[in-house]
Amino acid sequence: VQLVESGGGLVQAGDSLTLSCAESGRTGIPFVKGWFRQAPGKDREFVAGINRSGNTRIYAESVKGRFTISRDKARNTVDLQMTLAKPEDTAVYYCAASSNFVSRDYLDYEYWGQGTKVTVSS
Repeated sequence: VQLVESGGGLVQAGDSLTLSCAESGRTGIPFVKGWFRQAPGKDREFVAGINRSGNTRIYAESVKGRFTISRDKARNTVDLQMTLAKPEDTAVYYCAASSNFVSRDYLDYEYWGQGTKVTVSS
């Protein structure tokens, strides 16, 4: 299984940005997907997760109401729409896949992408 993130870049505070996670290397029942992020000098933290059907989504409190995770079946991606970006959102964002239940714990995710960097300037 390969996960490839895209869409990172430099934005200003208050701007919007959409990250995408493309999966390849397998067919069948979709994996649960999650987005995590890691800022310089900090631990990796959960951002958002979505179950296989897309009808259950969970968010970190710090992004709730600003970020939206969704599945794009046509493109076979899981997207993270970021709005009202804040400087504290600056981090490398990672897509992760799990064959279990949607979770906030990074240990529950078996597959990881290489990450895409997001920088929010003030």
